Formats: sequence, C-alpha cells, structure tokens
Amino acid sequence: MRRWLALLVAATTSLVLIALLVPMAVLIRSVAENGAMDRALTAAGSVAVAVGTPDLPLAVEQVARPVTVFLPDGTTLGERAERSAAVRLAATGRSVTAETDGGREVLVSAQSPEGTAVIRVFVPEAELMRGVREAWAALLALGLGLVVLGIVLADRLAQAVTRPVDGLARVSHRLAGGDLAARAEPGGPPEVRSVALALNHLAGRIDELLVAERESVADLSHRLRTPLTGLRLDVESLRDPEEAARLQARVDALERAVSALITEARNRTADRESCEAGAVVRERVRFWSVLAEDQGREVEVTLPGEPLSVAVRAQELAACVDALLGNVFAHTPEGVALSVRLAGHPDGALLIVEDAGPGFDAALLERGISGGGSTGLGLDIVRRTAESSGGRLAVSSPSGGGARVEVVLGAA
Repeated sequence: MRRWLALLVAATTSLVLIALLVPMAVLIRSVAENGAMDRALTAAGSVAVAVGTPDLPLAVEQVARPVTVFLPDGTTLGERAERSAAVRLAATGRSVTAETDGGREVLVSAQSPEGTAVIRVFVPEAELMRGVREAWAALLALGLGLVVLGIVLADRLAQAVTRPVDGLARVSHRLAGGDLAARAEPGGPPEVRSVALALNHLAGRIDELLVAERESVADLSHRLRTPLTGLRLDVESLRDPEEAARLQARVDALERAVSALITEARNRTADRESCEAGAVVRERVRFWSVLAEDQGREVEVTLPGEPLSVAVRAQELAACVDALLGNVFAHTPEGVALSVRLAGHPDGALLIVEDAGPGFDAALLERGISGGGSTGLGLDIVRRTAESSGGRLAVSSPSGGGARVEVVLGAA
C-alpha cells in the first residue's frame, strides 16, 4: 500500500507541476525576450533622434550594443552589416524585427533631409536568453522538491494506515496460535480502529466461551463420576464374587474411559501450557536408547546448551517424540542409525529426526495412512502437536536415502 500511494502521489504531483511549470517556463522566456527587444528598440530610438544631425556618430558610439546606420546615400555608420532584404523593407518607412544568425535584428526607419535612414540594432541570442536557463533550473529543482515532498508525505500517510493494519495481522496470528490474551491497540483511521475494536471483542468472546467450556467439563466430570460411584457400590454389594469381580472390572474400564475423555476435553480447553523442550527430548531419547542398543542402532543426539521453551505441554511433546522415534524403530531394519537434533528457530524450536532407512512417502502425513501396517496416526499426532503450538511439520526423503522429519514448535 505504501508503494502504491507513493507512486500515485508522484504521478499526480508530476502532472500538476507539468501543467503549471511548462507555461511558466514559456512565460519566463517570453518576458526575457521582450525585455531584450525593448532595450534594443530604446537604443534604436535614441540613434534615430540624431539622424540628420552632426551628432549622429556620437550617438552611435554611445549605444552599448552593435548598431548600424544605413544612410540614404548607401553608406553605413557604426557596426558593419549587410544590407539585407529586411533592411530594404525597413527603408520603405516600416519598423522590422527579423531573425538572423546568432540572434535578432531590430530595424527602425528614420527620416532625414537626404531620405530615409535605417537603424539596425543586433540582439544576440545570449541576451535573448539571459537568466532564462537559471530560472528554468530553479523551476526544475522546485518541481523535483515538491514531488519528493509529496512522496514523503504520502509515505507518512500510508504508514499511519498500514502500521495499525500490520498490528491487527500480528494479533490475529497470535490468536490463531492460541494466545487468547492478545489484543489489538486501536489506532489509525476510524475504519481501522473499528476493526481493531471488533477483533478485541471477538477475542474476548472466544475467551468467555472457553471459560464456559471449562465449566461444562468440570460439571461433566462431577455428573459422570457420581453415577459411576453408585454403580461401583452396587457391584460391591453383589453376593456372587465371580460376578462382582467381572462387573467390577467393567466398571473400572468404564471409569478409565470416562477419565480419559474428561482429561482430553480439559486439555483442549485449558490455557496453553509450555515446557522446556531440551529436557523432554533428552529424557525420551534416553528411554529409547535402551532399545536402540539392543538392536545395534547408533543414536546421535544434538541438544542446545540453553533452555528452549515451547508452547506445548511436556506430555504432548513426549508423545510427539515417542511417535517419531517409534516410527523409526517400526519401519526401519535393525542396525539402521538415527539422529535427533534440537535447535533454536525464529518461531521457537526445531526438532529434526533423521534415519538411514528406506524413507517414506509424504502421503503418510494423512491421518490413518501407514506404510507398515500400523494405524497411521503417529505422524498425524506429531503434526497436530506442532500446529497446536503455532508450528508446522515437514517430511522428506533425501536423495542419499533415509527419512527426515522436521518439526517446528512455536515459542512459549
């Protein structure tokens, strides 16, 4: 927007300046030429007064410009010049202005006792253009200065519009990443301020809905556990021990399933938590290293020296690492080496798991698709973990063989 506004103002200002400065430049030249011609006519008039008197030579000498007097007897006085067609025309009693090499000549006729004399005053081109080029340069500098000033003002105006819009975009990205405390600062034109207020209202409304959802989950937990407790008491009152044990096992399974559903619902609606990625990755790699040693796999681990806080709960990140390493052990032959690297990233942290196995197709990112007879949910878990933190997942098979999985985790 800033660039387009600058181009628009530059084009508009240029058109306006051309419409104003071109006629002004023509006017300046015309004024300079008219001044030079007036001075030449004045000089010719002062000589014409002396025609027919003994003071004519003195009058010619006193004029500070080239003057030629063509006398009626064919002789000339003053600056040497040819008797051109314009001079002959002026000898008929008319005043003439004619173009000539290097300038103009002003021809004035004057009557004397011997006949008609013609006074010729030559005006060089330099005098006709005296001060014109300097004035044109000043106009050009003024025009360029006004164009630059207009572009600068347009850029300032565009910044006043684009800066609040950029702020709105950043807040919307933070909200999309799960930061529900993000709020826009109203500013700029009234329309942009209205959008900022609407976005803040939307964020507040989302926060209210999540609070209501948490309360519903808590209520659900209480309402489900109460009948389960009653059912457990009924089972315990059975006289048949075998039947009681069988029903007790089913009640326990049902309670575990209900607890898992409630926990998952709470995790979805709870505020975004964070963990130190290095500690989680180190602990999970240590867990899998026992199996790697049994299978003769070489494991290379690279972890950062400083803490890396990511917007993922420790349990979710542990499940993500387990899914990545589990895929390596499940889909590569024993003895295949693997590497785990964790490093900083502009968005937060970058986790890379590589192996020297046969590789896999990017289609495995689709939920439920597997290349080895499994459920195909492993990479989908990794993808959802990355996206929940505001990151992303990328998989590739390098040309040298193997598989490479890159997981970008958003910063806390």
